[in-house]
Amino acid sequence: MVLAAGLGTRMRPLTDDRPKALVEVAGRALIDHVLDRLAEAGVETAVVNVHWFADRLESHLAARGRGPDIVISDERETLLETGGGLKKAAPLLGADPVFFRGEAASAPFAYMGVHICKPGYVAEGPEGPFSLSQFWRRSAAAGRLYGCVLDGDWMHVGDPRARDEAEAKLAG
Repeated sequence: MVLAAGLGTRMRPLTDDRPKALVEVAGRALIDHVLDRLAEAGVETAVVNVHWFADRLESHLAARGRGPDIVISDERETLLETGGGLKKAAPLLGADPVFFRGEAASAPFAYMGVHICKPGYVAEGPEGPFSLSQFWRRSAAAGRLYGCVLDGDWMHVGDPRARDEAEAKLAG
């Protein structure tokens, strides 16, 4: 699942007229970087949630002309945050573990990578918007949260300055 419904407030003014997923880095929309990597990894279908400038994002996805196939989880009516978005999309995801991208920080580490869980992980969450943070804390307390340290470069593109830094780094 690709979480793409957010308002992109930290990316303003770049997101005043588009969803964060359509902000470009190295000449390509952020969501294209993600979806192309998923396709390279053999993912055939990706669920993408939409809210902010949803029509524009859906049009972009429909025009991609390459995999993976896209299934939309529509949050136009209410932005559901990470947990609510996953809960709403659960029927579209099936029973197998789902991979999705997310961000969290807890010193001395910052988590900015891929979550792997079963879609039912958030089944007991409330109806409507809620964060996955409460579920990650519960999993950590139960000794069920795992990770690895990245031995390489990570480029954060969560705000315009970071996006510009990533552009410069990718330009060489």
